[in-house]
Amino acid sequence: MEILDQLPVILASTIRLSIPLIFCCLAGLFSERSGVVDIGLEGKMLAAAFAAAVAASAYGSDWIGLAAGIVTAIVFSLVHGVSAISYRGNQIVSGVAINMLALGLTALLGNVWYGQGGRTPTVAGDARFQPIDVAFVQDVRSIPGIGPLYAEVISGHNILVYLAFACVPLTAWAVYRTRFGLRLRAVGENPAAVDTAGISVSGLRYRAVIVCGVLCGLAGTYLSIAQSAAFVPNMTAGKGFMALAALIFAKWRPWPSLGACLLFGFLDAFAIQMQSKTLPIIGEVPVQLVLALPYILTVVLLAGFIGSANPPRASGIPYVKER
Repeated sequence: MEILDQLPVILASTIRLSIPLIFCCLAGLFSERSGVVDIGLEGKMLAAAFAAAVAASAYGSDWIGLAAGIVTAIVFSLVHGVSAISYRGNQIVSGVAINMLALGLTALLGNVWYGQGGRTPTVAGDARFQPIDVAFVQDVRSIPGIGPLYAEVISGHNILVYLAFACVPLTAWAVYRTRFGLRLRAVGENPAAVDTAGISVSGLRYRAVIVCGVLCGLAGTYLSIAQSAAFVPNMTAGKGFMALAALIFAKWRPWPSLGACLLFGFLDAFAIQMQSKTLPIIGEVPVQLVLALPYILTVVLLAGFIGSANPPRASGIPYVKER
């Protein structure tokens, strides 16, 4: 009975924890489908989280914070795009540089501006995205079994949560049902053929990188002014890399990406519930093990269950236009 009572709480926590992974995973999908490897998802998400918290605390508006987060992530994405697309630099090195730059720059600016060890002021009210009650939640709440699930899992989330889930079918439609998606997949597999058809390879890849920036901006904004109420240094805590792992686990497909992100979110939520618990034989579970559990299981899942995962054939390969 205790497990059943905790189920709505765990599922609600799973959804909340998986949102930045969903946004970031879809961001990586657009970028890597175009042939641009992007391990800088972590850095773009972190920079967006900082910019969103700064703007929201300064102007008292969550939407201004969202705009600041998206613009900042797009700027970082374009830096990666210029390095990887225009100058044909090493995409892995560029991604690592973005991660290091975002980690150092956000901590430095936060400390200089606010003097709180890199933390931004706490945001509240209109400066933070607030939970939304969906229709009939008060009427359904009292129904045994269904009521708590509806109230905790379906209702009570902020608008970015619902937007994240809406982005999954939108991404699937854009990638598989539109001209842009067809060209995006083609440029990631055979950019020379796309160029021969008179379509700009660089233009397509830049558009994919910009979409990646928008989604990373949504992920970072969610972390700092939706899930939390301030920016804390390194608050992404490896979520960008987990999103990249989910993308590989899903083999660069939108719907399996959603499932992988929810799985990783569930592992994280389960680990939180396991804190301070006592298990038979083992005894009290160490906090360090609990915190490491999602990452350990991520490695195990990728190593043992993913099978063969082949990225787009032109992934990571700069395109040089034939004369």
